Amino acid sequence: MYVSIFLPWLLTIPFLVHSSPDQQPKGLLINCGSDVKQTVKETGLTYIPDDGFTFSGNKTSLDAKNLLPILSTLRYFPDKVARKYCYTFQAIKGSKYLVRTIYYYGGFDGGKEPPVFDQIVGGTKWSVVNTTEDYANGLSSYYEIILVAHIKTLSVCIARNNQTVSSPFISAIEVISLDDSMYNSTDLGAYALVTVARSSFGNEDTISFPEDPYYRLWQPFKDDSTDVVSSQSSITTSEFWNKPPAEAFATAITMSTTKKLDVQWPLGLLPSTRYHVSLYFRDDRNSKTNTWRVFSILVNGKTFYSNLNVTTDGVTVYAPNWPLSGKTLISLIPDTKSSIAPLINAGEIYQLMPLGGRTLPQDVMAMEELARGFDNPPLDWSGDPCLPRENSWTGVSCSQEKMPRIIS
Repeated sequence: MYVSIFLPWLLTIPFLVHSSPDQQPKGLLINCGSDVKQTVKETGLTYIPDDGFTFSGNKTSLDAKNLLPILSTLRYFPDKVARKYCYTFQAIKGSKYLVRTIYYYGGFDGGKEPPVFDQIVGGTKWSVVNTTEDYANGLSSYYEIILVAHIKTLSVCIARNNQTVSSPFISAIEVISLDDSMYNSTDLGAYALVTVARSSFGNEDTISFPEDPYYRLWQPFKDDSTDVVSSQSSITTSEFWNKPPAEAFATAITMSTTKKLDVQWPLGLLPSTRYHVSLYFRDDRNSKTNTWRVFSILVNGKTFYSNLNVTTDGVTVYAPNWPLSGKTLISLIPDTKSSIAPLINAGEIYQLMPLGGRTLPQDVMAMEELARGFDNPPLDWSGDPCLPRENSWTGVSCSQEKMPRIIS
């Protein structure tokens, strides 16, 4: 089982983005449980109702004050027989997408603690959704994953597990189209990338849309033992690996003297597995300076990159398959000839999640056509028919192959 690390979304401090009404990220922003389109005043982004993307579950709204519109309604799934409850979206086969699921319990069912349940993408169990700690602190939770659509639809499902004691629910879903060149060092035919951390070092605010056209959230990160510096010139990042926003290079953390910079990032403990790690650096000084900023990068004591020469043009250093476990310590060690302290501007860490396979596409299309012919198909007749195996469609039997087929 793969555990995604979820990040808090403050209820009363919305994402600091500003956009005009006709400016939206390329994709779908869905407000689950809502009956009407709603524009989030603080961001200018418009969310549409979830009708038409799912045919199971019930809608409800929360009475709490000061909630963002997308947290004030939700869809919950009281049926205990269905093996999963799915949203299905049209997709371009072979294209990359960032999927973000957002949860805020709000005591909609009269309880005091949110239910714990699974979430699934396609035929793969993505993670356990446990928002208990965030909710106790007055926060919502979100989870992110980057994946490729292997057929012409993309399904996002939630399902009960042996920890679920009340109705699973969901507040919002965002499905954002990514450029084909992004994150292509990872074999997304075999893996998905689960977001662990995406940070802008030294920044005060979250960077998001429209500064990042792909609606990625770059959370601020500071370290009390370091200094914050700001870049003195602009930068163009369209040719950078993974296309980070220019604002991610605007600030950095560094040391006041030329010595090693140690940063524990992210702050949480990581499961022992493989990760995609991207780090971003840029010299904050004037481009006409005559001194070099050269340093080596170690991650948990292992050499990540040696003698990196960081200029005002900026640079990305990445590893598509790097082992991490527990605490993560990034060490930047200045070259003996360098008179300038090392710095770091931003970083991304994604957990590599092996995909669990998928039902033979021809069989999926046949079953979807069959489901459309029923007035009231079983509630779990959406998403992948056979996978995950414990969440297959009610009444459907499948073969045991890597790409299973419908038997009966």
